[in-house]
Amino acid sequence: MAVRSWPYFDPEYETLSSRINPPRVIIDNDSNEDATLVKVNSANTHGILLEVVQVLTDLDLNISKAYIASDGGWFMDVFHVTDQQGNKIQEGDVLDNIEKALVTRKNKVSAEFPGCAGKFVGAKSIAEHTIIELTGTDRPGLLSEVSAVLTSMDCRVHAAEVWTHNRRCACMIYITDEDTSGPLCNVRKLAGIKERLRLVMKGDNDERRLARTNVAAEGVTHPERRLHQLMFADKDYEASEKFERSKSMGGKVDKPTITVQSSCERGYSIINVQCKDRPKLLFDTVCTLTDMQYDVFHATATVDPFGPLALQEFHIRQMDGQTLSPGAEEQVKKCLEAAIERRSSKGLRLELCTGDRVGLLSDMTRIFLENGLSVTRADVSTQGDKAINVFYVTDPSGNPVDKTVERIRRNYPILGVKDMSLISGSPQVKEQASSPLSSFLKSSERFFQGLTTGWKMSTVA
Repeated sequence: MAVRSWPYFDPEYETLSSRINPPRVIIDNDSNEDATLVKVNSANTHGILLEVVQVLTDLDLNISKAYIASDGGWFMDVFHVTDQQGNKIQEGDVLDNIEKALVTRKNKVSAEFPGCAGKFVGAKSIAEHTIIELTGTDRPGLLSEVSAVLTSMDCRVHAAEVWTHNRRCACMIYITDEDTSGPLCNVRKLAGIKERLRLVMKGDNDERRLARTNVAAEGVTHPERRLHQLMFADKDYEASEKFERSKSMGGKVDKPTITVQSSCERGYSIINVQCKDRPKLLFDTVCTLTDMQYDVFHATATVDPFGPLALQEFHIRQMDGQTLSPGAEEQVKKCLEAAIERRSSKGLRLELCTGDRVGLLSDMTRIFLENGLSVTRADVSTQGDKAINVFYVTDPSGNPVDKTVERIRRNYPILGVKDMSLISGSPQVKEQASSPLSSFLKSSERFFQGLTTGWKMSTVA
């Protein structure tokens, strides 16, 4: 029998270049009147652009412009960043944190969710939780059923993030066992939870795509990137013709404009994206291209000065150096469109801060269900003994629900809500902060001080 052998490959070789030539970060606060310039020079590797964009996004920075070049073995980019109020970054400690985070982006250790600014699970580390990943067909009441199963199985939900798109749903739920106050170590109990959740996610539909329930491995990737991966694997970009017709009948739908063409001169496929601007848009598009195994060689991201439009251009190649085939071009367009739409939540935004307790999420979502509310997106976390929850809700047909929510506020004081903010309006207005949770944390001091009692309502035109 012939014996095959390969040369020895030292796993340290992959990081040799970055260790010999560590990233160089320059922060320039003088060249531009409106933004702080963050310049990053580093050895080029697949995914480095995503890592840098992810760090800036997680630090709650808005990226107004970006210029990227990574031909050859070197990566150079310039980002124009501001804080959530649109101001330059002036605080010295914040500027130092930006530089440190970019240089050590692969070695961050935190008691927060890995790489996800604003998500809290008390004082516990991520290793002290079990992470459940779910995908399946979306329907009204799904989150209520999921949380009810976890409550009945003596599990405490410390944090969760739920995305829906094209009638598909993906979520990550961070739980502990009430019996041990730690991760679920009982194999039989965990298997029972997974099976019950799988049945809930499946429902009574007979679609080709199956419901999936997994326990994430320790050291799970960035939560929002993982949600993109879950929905991509679930093929949420393939909406049925019936669903597309129902969306078009619901009124005007603002869809991204995406074009793909090949450049014969330099051998790139050129992608142009035009859509409504919002925070984390660059992260969502770069995340999708990276996970589809494309290399970005040049890119620009700007905002149209005459309107609220974001303009992005990417020069990419496949991992083998080739441009995209016609079939791949169509898939890239559909996948980028899906990635942009997943975070553009529809519905009325509810922000809830109250004392945390077992079964709180189950009670809240059950009340939504009983009052005909459908959750289109959720962001749940805990900070100390406080539960900080954000929900986007509509009626089952996707229509506004302002009066329904006001009725809930009056009829269910048992929830113990200290304060809640209700904001209605177009999705792009609601996304003025980097995330629903981050915007809430920015103003959480007034909630914790208890300056007012009950819910607040305001409308953004």
